[in-house]
Amino acid sequence: MSESNRIIRLRTVLDRTGLSRSTLYRKIAEGTFPAQIKISINGAGWRESDVNRWIADPVAWRNERTEQ
Repeated sequence: MSESNRIIRLRTVLDRTGLSRSTLYRKIAEGTFPAQIKISINGAGWRESDVNRWIADPVAWRNERTEQ
């Protein structure tokens, strides 16, 4: 099964992860959640595949990113 490269917006990320907005941005700052990508001048989103990997195993995502 190929992973989705769709860009999803904040509301969808919050719904899927169950995190609050403040917790989500704190985790991004700590490096424990995928950072958003710029999609327009005023818009940003997340790669769906990155969010899905984080949901599947948050600890492994952090280790995978810090080892690179």
